Formats: sequence, structure tokens, C-alpha cells
Amino acid sequence: MIAAFALLLAFQLAGETLRVALHLPVPGPVLGMALLLMYLIARRGPSEPLRSTAGTLLQNLSLMFVPAGTGVMLHAGRLVDEAGPIAVALVASTLLGLAATGLTLHLLTRRRTGDAQ
Repeated sequence: MIAAFALLLAFQLAGETLRVALHLPVPGPVLGMALLLMYLIARRGPSEPLRSTAGTLLQNLSLMFVPAGTGVMLHAGRLVDEAGPIAVALVASTLLGLAATGLTLHLLTRRRTGDAQ
């Protein structure tokens, strides 16, 4: 389990190193996940220890939201002051996400039924 966790951290470190070295506007952990994906594709899937470690991390994922909840409580006044723009952003992003999902589903369904004919 420690080796698998070290592997996950190594990919995160590699992503962060790439981000800094190449001055990329993408978060390092995202680059690390892309590198991990390429690694897993090359190996044709995760090893059993990596699968077990990832499963354990996912089971405890709710703990990762504790710092975010603390930040919300810490900046509650600022959230109240900027409630209007936050509400507009939330509603607009939700509508755009729903529209993109609906359009994608529509196009894929149309493509699939076109292939069946």
C-alpha cells in the first residue's frame, strides 16, 4: 500500500514539476493524473496494490472536503457580500452544463441510431 501511495504521489510531483518547468496554466495534479492515465494505459490497467490503495482513498474522499468547508466558514462574510455574482455564476454554469450534456447526448443518440440503419 505504501509503494502504491508513493507511486500516486510521484505522479503528482511529476505533474507539478512539468507545470513549473514548462510554465503551463494547468494545475500540477491534473497533469499528474494525465501522466498516471498514460502509465495505466501502457500497463493495461492498475496493479492490485494500486487498485486497493485507490479504492481506500476513494472511500475516504469525504475527508478531502473538510478544508473546503473550513474555508467557506472562514470567508462567510465575503460570500454574503458577493452572493449576487456567485448566484449568477452558479446558475449560468449549471445551465451551460445541462445544455452541453443534452446536446452531447442528442448528437450521440442521433449518431448511434444513424449507424443502426
